[in-house]
Amino acid sequence: MERVPMTKQGAEALRETLAYLKGENRHRIVRTIEEARAHGDLSENAEYHAAKEEQGMNEGKIKSLEDKLARAHVIDPATITVDRIVFGATVDLIDLDEGTEVTYQVVGVDEADIEHGKVSITSPIARAMIGKEEGDVINVQAPSGLREYEVQEIRYE
Repeated sequence: MERVPMTKQGAEALRETLAYLKGENRHRIVRTIEEARAHGDLSENAEYHAAKEEQGMNEGKIKSLEDKLARAHVIDPATITVDRIVFGATVDLIDLDEGTEVTYQVVGVDEADIEHGKVSITSPIARAMIGKEEGDVINVQAPSGLREYEVQEIRYE
């Protein structure tokens, strides 16, 4: 069973999603199925078939999340005390091509959200950052070409 790295916050978000799917969403789907059954002939009842399909997708998501949580290797970044970039690090970078500052946190695959500065451990930029220290320059092959960043600060929070 392959372990899946995940931050403490990411594991909590998955648990919340799982609780929603098992509770509120499951009950809503059951009510929809009951209402559709009340309309009569199930063989030609589109609402019933749609609700049953939604139920199947919901149960599939539940199984997937339960599997991920069972295999999770939960890491609390606040407990990490190293001077280099490892999983869970929040890193301030200077884009040497544009002169702008960007901040990324290296997180698990299921937590990645570039809009909120969370990059997957498997992404090109995270792979390039791993092992680097403050002041190091990293090169990242991006779709737009080679990008250079300088590591300004590494935090574990």
